Amino acid sequence: MPSAVHAELLAVTERIVARSRASRAAYLARCERAQAELGPLRGMSCANLAHGFAALPANDKLKLRVDHAPNLGIVTAYNDMLSAHQPYERYPAVIREAARAVGAVAQVAGGVPAMCDGITQGNPGMELSLFSRDAIAMGTAVALSHNTFDAALMLGVCDKIVPGLLMGALQFGHLPMVFVPAGPMASGLPNKEKARVRQLYATGQVGRDALLEAECQAYHGAGTCTFYGTANSNQFLMEIMGLHLPGAAFVHPDSGLRDALSAAAAQRAIALRARGDEYLPLARIVDERAIANAMVGLLATGGSTNHTIHLVAMARAAGIVIDWNDFDLLSRITPLLARVYPNGSADVNHFHAAGGAGFVIRELLQAGLLHEDVQTVAGPGLARYAQEPVMTDGVLRWRDGAAHSGDAQVLATAAEPFSAEGGLRLMQGNLGRGVIKVSAVAPEHRVVEAPVRVFDAQEALQAAFDAGELTGDLVAVVRFQGPNANGMPELHRLTPVLGALQD
Repeated sequence: MPSAVHAELLAVTERIVARSRASRAAYLARCERAQAELGPLRGMSCANLAHGFAALPANDKLKLRVDHAPNLGIVTAYNDMLSAHQPYERYPAVIREAARAVGAVAQVAGGVPAMCDGITQGNPGMELSLFSRDAIAMGTAVALSHNTFDAALMLGVCDKIVPGLLMGALQFGHLPMVFVPAGPMASGLPNKEKARVRQLYATGQVGRDALLEAECQAYHGAGTCTFYGTANSNQFLMEIMGLHLPGAAFVHPDSGLRDALSAAAAQRAIALRARGDEYLPLARIVDERAIANAMVGLLATGGSTNHTIHLVAMARAAGIVIDWNDFDLLSRITPLLARVYPNGSADVNHFHAAGGAGFVIRELLQAGLLHEDVQTVAGPGLARYAQEPVMTDGVLRWRDGAAHSGDAQVLATAAEPFSAEGGLRLMQGNLGRGVIKVSAVAPEHRVVEAPVRVFDAQEALQAAFDAGELTGDLVAVVRFQGPNANGMPELHRLTPVLGALQD
């Protein structure tokens, strides 16, 4: 059972509520006006309505025209270049059939861009990465702007896609929304071995053929990359915020369970519509407590530092104001419960097998480090998210999740964590403020004193490395990066170089 909420979590949440009072009230008032003024799609003019269902099959068209059936919108980030998003190609068919089974209709409302930092890294396209989040938010809003839907599903996985989808969806917060993941690819070449080969290539010890072979073994099929970067942090956050069905985040794309979860997500969104008995709009799920829970979950799992950018923007879209001080204060009370690469050697499949999201959520609830009294797409209360989905005789059911860690090297308890503090900390000094992922830094490397080398571009640092100029300890400063430039702190091109130097 959940314990009493930790005093510091309550204090941080109360400060967020106070800081956000005016903007949150304005946001909720806007959502309430939208529900009252726009209402269900049947309030449209006949011309609008006819145009909206003109291309539907006859039976679906009849349901909307005569039976006033619920209409479910699908916003999808499908493309078949990104491994994480390729499975979404067949999701609309699964969702349409699930909707029809409960007397509803589903339509693809629109698609949004989906780019991959893993493909653009080190290339000029990477400069578009953070900006794509805002394009995705705009695309989501455009897809929902027709006022023809009673609820919607958001199909997306990766770095900027899920934050953009949520930011756009929150502009239609009067509608129920369920986020639908695609799941990770099967485990391939271990992440540490992949990193080792990259460093060997950077130092000239192996050739391009060896590097490409290692990369192909690591990225080898459909599904999300298996390290715990921003994409998989997204999925955990959607789970702990109650925007997925419980246990949906890390189920493999090709399993029967995945299709069952996607179908159930469609039917659940329809059940939450305004004209149903359980109306629950997105605006009422994403509140100050849910945002605080998201921060704690990120810290407890050593999740992506990029969410110190994304979660701030996601919260702001719901009228909630958070900042890096909130992350830092919560990190001081949040135990580190997961060791998943780059915080350890395991990947997300190992994490899931060891107990996964459900185990972490239960441990945090029992330690009083989450608000249990939140709304979720599965119903009231976060305790439901300590459960896991299973197929029994072809029927989707939920059962209690793992009571014990399946691998103590991957998942720890709140009583005996890997670290007493969470994965992120705020650094402040005479040069400014920054966030560091302390869970991925060995204790002996947390204090660094060395001469500074300043470079105007990552290519300049690479050239100095190639020329053999970087022979001693140094702090490398690469200028013209960050929020005043392209917004992102990621310099993927330099990861093998810096890793080789550190080793």
